[in-house]
Amino acid sequence: MFKFGLIGYPLSHSMSKVIHEAAFKSIGVEGIYEVLETEQEDLITRLKYLRSNGFQGFNVTIPLKVPITLFLSGVDNVANVAGSANTIKILDDSSMYGYNTDVYGFVEAIPWDFRQSLAGQNAAVLGNGGAARAIGVGLSILKVKKIDFYVRNIVNAAEMVEALRRNFPEVEMNCKQTESLNSLADYKILVNTTPIGMRSKAMGISPVEEDIIKTLDDDAAVYDIVYNPLKTELIQLAKKHNKMTIQGLDMLIYQGAKAFEIWTGKKPDILQMKIAALEAMAE
Repeated sequence: MFKFGLIGYPLSHSMSKVIHEAAFKSIGVEGIYEVLETEQEDLITRLKYLRSNGFQGFNVTIPLKVPITLFLSGVDNVANVAGSANTIKILDDSSMYGYNTDVYGFVEAIPWDFRQSLAGQNAAVLGNGGAARAIGVGLSILKVKKIDFYVRNIVNAAEMVEALRRNFPEVEMNCKQTESLNSLADYKILVNTTPIGMRSKAMGISPVEEDIIKTLDDDAAVYDIVYNPLKTELIQLAKKHNKMTIQGLDMLIYQGAKAFEIWTGKKPDILQMKIAALEAMAE
């Protein structure tokens, strides 16, 4: 029997258990997926638990995607470039190998036509955590010209930006104070990687004020990686002003399916995973 899990904090909003149970069902195998709330100071204790209780792999979310890399025997190329991992495979010798499926999930969730249009354009990213690193990699792969990271603490974000610059010297990358964001007119896409708007965290709040969202061009997009609730305050404001929106659920599904394939060697049914998540959120 397969046994996987999720670590991070908070996790009451998480749909990972739902989508992975649907993935097990879609390929006709038995499996367990446990949601294990884990704060940063408890990470070492949690890793001991996972390795000694038959887990073959686990997902990692806020705030552990960067700290987890300190405990891995190796990482794939994407996790290496991103400096963060969200999918861990526990090997037979109990060592742990890290992957970053967030980059794949982020890119796959963008409609093909819009994905192609990002080349040579500017992007604004809110946040500087593990997800922001992955989004920086994804946008660079899509050949954007410039990424401005809007963060609360520029000093804390400097290492992330420098690492991305080293790997993607052709992309201009800047770190700016969140408070300095007063117009989105120069951007083709705005991506929120912060937990603002998340159920149980800051639901009903937008990380960007409505007047600023209105400054986006009509052919630009707002992408919120927060998926619960499905329509965050940011997404609702963007829709109100007829902006293209990309919701976080698709990114969750695609990154989860890739993680499942890494763990089991089998591709799950993505549609069944999404339907299960939508049904769970409608309850």
